[in-house]
Amino acid sequence: MLVCTHAKNAGRVAGFLCSLLFLFAPYFSNAQEIELLLKGGHVIDPKNNIDAVMDVAVAGGKIVRVASNIAASEAKKTVDVKGFYVTPGLIDMHAHVFAGTVPDAYIANASTSLPPDGFTFRAGITTVVDAGSSGWRNFRTFKAQTIDKAQTRVLALLNIVGTGMASRYEEQDLSDMNPVMVANMIQRLFPKIIVGVKAAHFWGDYAQVKAAVEAGKLANVPVMVDFGEHQPPLSIEKLFKEYLRPGDIFTHTYSHGPANRETVVDENGKVKPFVFEAQKNGLIFDVGHGGGAFAWRQAIPAMQQGFKPNVISTDLHTDSMNGGMKGLDNVISKFLNMGMTLPDAILRATWNPAQVIKRPDLGTLSVGSEADIAVFNLRKGDFGFLDTRKLKLKGDKKLEAELTIRAGKIVWDLNGISAGAWESEVTAK
Repeated sequence: MLVCTHAKNAGRVAGFLCSLLFLFAPYFSNAQEIELLLKGGHVIDPKNNIDAVMDVAVAGGKIVRVASNIAASEAKKTVDVKGFYVTPGLIDMHAHVFAGTVPDAYIANASTSLPPDGFTFRAGITTVVDAGSSGWRNFRTFKAQTIDKAQTRVLALLNIVGTGMASRYEEQDLSDMNPVMVANMIQRLFPKIIVGVKAAHFWGDYAQVKAAVEAGKLANVPVMVDFGEHQPPLSIEKLFKEYLRPGDIFTHTYSHGPANRETVVDENGKVKPFVFEAQKNGLIFDVGHGGGAFAWRQAIPAMQQGFKPNVISTDLHTDSMNGGMKGLDNVISKFLNMGMTLPDAILRATWNPAQVIKRPDLGTLSVGSEADIAVFNLRKGDFGFLDTRKLKLKGDKKLEAELTIRAGKIVWDLNGISAGAWESEVTAK
């Protein structure tokens, strides 16, 4: 508290300075003390072009400073992250988290989907985008069961099918693909939560994609397309050129299922020229690793020829987490071992997906943004990485989430770097 006493004979200068103190007192008294300081880490923040050793300060659940040599004395709590990489909390743009117990359900309200908090923070993820598990008929159930209860920020793509991914059978119901109802739910009811439309698992022609794009146009959001399960495969060149718009998303980019899905790399190991053209024209290519949609024979030649994904994501569900996918930090590690730099990979799991879903408030360590932060250890050693065909790539680097912070709160601490030693509890008595 500032106290200023005006003596009867106080000089004019002293009186003026005293008045200034009273004028600016609210600013001094409201100045935020740093609650958490991450000190000495190598910060990678692609949005702000930061790739250097810096400190990150948090107060009130927000980023308040990113600078060199912030004094530990300014903070209530300091965590030494020297030797680690500090990034924005990762965004997993393709996950399935509509967990439930409906008998015989596939992904919507089903055991195949996962409760997010158990599978996000341990990989450095603070935001997931559920990729079409629910449609307009069951989104409210998803919101009540998962979105409203999770510590993880859960956003969603709304399935063009009203019942979402209830089963492969329901996903074929063209009569339940209602672009107007989908757009209305996005625009009128949940514009802050639903960030796009999903089309997937359709056995017919391009009709499902056409309906999804119509909904995307009405709601002014992107459309993600899982374009498998067509026998014989439909042309993805036609999909790219005649149906999808710049900003729309082609997922499962490196899948190899040539019997029901056209691949981006041909049988001679060459990326098809129209794929480069589509990416140049603004189509977004998403990894969407999943339990059956990532093959080394697609990803490695693509990377060697300069065809990189715009977004690195998991397609999280029970099958993928226990298979070759494991977690987003593991998927990123695969790209590091295929030659992608760490800043490039972090870009594709933070700022790139934030832009795709039109949420520029996410995927950044900008001052004033919510304090969603990941701290990683880049381990060196002898590692092996599986694709979904159970084939291995050997590698020498592996990214591992050491600490995850969501809205300023530590939610994952692998090795207790933010904690005091147990002996302190004994000696304090």
